[in-house]
Amino acid sequence: MKKKSNILRSVVAIVISLFHLIPFYILITTALKPMTDLSSRWIFPKEIHLENFTYALEKGGLITAMYNSIIITVISVLIIALIGATTAYPLARIKTKTNSVVLNLVVAVMMIPPLSMLVPLYSLLTKIGAINTYWGIIVITVTMGLPLSIFLYSNFISTIPVDLEEAASIDGCSRFKSFYKVVLPLLKPVTATVVILTGVNVWNDFQFPLYILQVPEMKTLTLAVSSFFSQNSSNLNAAAASALIAIIPVVIIYLLLQKQFVQGMVDSAIK
Repeated sequence: MKKKSNILRSVVAIVISLFHLIPFYILITTALKPMTDLSSRWIFPKEIHLENFTYALEKGGLITAMYNSIIITVISVLIIALIGATTAYPLARIKTKTNSVVLNLVVAVMMIPPLSMLVPLYSLLTKIGAINTYWGIIVITVTMGLPLSIFLYSNFISTIPVDLEEAASIDGCSRFKSFYKVVLPLLKPVTATVVILTGVNVWNDFQFPLYILQVPEMKTLTLAVSSFFSQNSSNLNAAAASALIAIIPVVIIYLLLQKQFVQGMVDSAIK
């Protein structure tokens, strides 16, 4: 029975993996075909056509878009991780009704659809001159990413024994110093989780950059990919090539942080 159960699990795992890999296969075949090739997307091209990648980089403004996406994502993730960790620490360690209400509000904010706040946010950003600026989109992405960061960090910190901080306080460490000397080094797994989850959300965000970054030189990767489609024409092959280029940094970062990511997700879900 146990052997049959393992076989069944393996079959289910293979089927699920195929469902995830098939879109990537079609994306690759589309990116490697010329626009004149109207054969099925399931058929791998006989000759590899790399001009789509060249066109995406040169004509599609993908290099500028990559630069903008990197700046916005890196700065946003750093701020989200730093503020999330420092905010979650007192919420997790000081057990009061007020902190409990704050944590519940953080979870409640995560349930609000971001687009429902677009109109007032856009009006506010227009008044303060934040449209078409890095800091304007970074403020929005940080605001949207902080609830998840605080939630994950607070749950993870709750699993860390308080004895470690009490021992540090006996040695003369203040609450602030014990956090940065004792607790913060233990947050590597959940930090990897926060970096990947929030980083992917910022990297793939389309809705806010579409309205906030309206000039061509400020467009991000998602806007660059969408630029290959219009009412009059579309270049699906170049769009597929640009999408492949766009996912490379995310895949590399995930491969580097996957062990810490899994551990952080498991530990943060304990409470």
